[in-house]
Amino acid sequence: MTLFPRSLALGAVLAAVLAAGAPLPGAAQNMFAPAATVDETVVTAFEVDQRQKLLQLFNAPDATRDKALSDLIDERLQLAEARRAGIEVTRQEVLDGMTEFAGRANLTREAFVAQIARGGVDVTTFEDFVRAGVAWRQVVRARFGDTTRIEEDEVERAADAPPAPRLRVLLNELIIPANTPDRAARAQSLAPQISSITSFDAFAAAAREYSATPSRTRGGRIDWLELANLPPQLGQAILALEPGQVTAPIPLPNALAFFQLRQVDEIVPQGVPTSIDYAAYDIPGGRSPQALAEAARIDARVDTCDDLYAVAQGADPARLRRDSRPVAEIPSDVALELARLDPGEVSTGLTRADGQTLVLLMLCGRSYRAADAEAPNLGQVRNALVQRRVGRRADNLLAELRANATIVRQ
Repeated sequence: MTLFPRSLALGAVLAAVLAAGAPLPGAAQNMFAPAATVDETVVTAFEVDQRQKLLQLFNAPDATRDKALSDLIDERLQLAEARRAGIEVTRQEVLDGMTEFAGRANLTREAFVAQIARGGVDVTTFEDFVRAGVAWRQVVRARFGDTTRIEEDEVERAADAPPAPRLRVLLNELIIPANTPDRAARAQSLAPQISSITSFDAFAAAAREYSATPSRTRGGRIDWLELANLPPQLGQAILALEPGQVTAPIPLPNALAFFQLRQVDEIVPQGVPTSIDYAAYDIPGGRSPQALAEAARIDARVDTCDDLYAVAQGADPARLRRDSRPVAEIPSDVALELARLDPGEVSTGLTRADGQTLVLLMLCGRSYRAADAEAPNLGQVRNALVQRRVGRRADNLLAELRANATIVRQ
């Protein structure tokens, strides 16, 4: 079930072509020519173009046209399997899925749709992406949800197993302010040039010229970061790089960030953080000398987050915030700063209120799954094993659907 008739979406596109003064027959023929056929259904060139733009806006590690086409082919197969199973995704399920997806970027559904529209992506493209995901989850749940059993000894073995090796990365950073329309336009205009850099010297020069972080004086060089401490989207983008390559622009609140990979290294397993406890104390004055001096005085006085309560005594209670959240739920700019810190260390790299408030950010601690035999949450271990096994079965089902389908790429 679609939210808007295909004819309306097509009419909007054709109207745009006419408004642009382009010759309609040739443009429409090229735009809606088949890019692939999947059994009795067609994937159009327009859909591939739209999906590629969407992947680029998501900062997906692989945002190529081939990836966009492959995803759309898979979704045709998934939707066909849903129809065979009698599954129909309702309008409300699509809207709920869009809302949930937008929430991962701390946006409302309406704000997210407006943002991708500015990137040239029609809302129906986002709807189709969500619809296929919802339908496939329902297929997988119906096929495998009640038949996946995990034996008790398997749960115990998994709970006692040592954590997998972790990676750390050595990066260069370049963060351009985008807190006004003019600055945002400037940042976007610089993005293609910066993302195409492959030289360490060229990136260092760009960081010195454009970056607004203290690391600009070092050409953007920052210390080792544990990959697991980074926001998941940023970690995926970095893992897709070769040394010297630069990420696509990463949106941060009021800024656009770029990261160049210098080196990847493996570290001794110590567990993966499940949540982070941190505190933020607001200091009026932004990055003024007075505000930075006050931050330095506070840093010299405190050793733990609990010490900040004494610092904040007598001040507006709203200036001090203490929070403990799963890593994936922490705002991206805060998570990036926390990734640089050990417990008890502070950062003054963030501002709020259009630069008028300096944020003294302190890492209180990271929570990991208990390593001893008495403490692990066996229910969580079991759920993780179930999800892993269901995921493998879903991948196998999709591979079987591909093998049995007639797929022709144009």
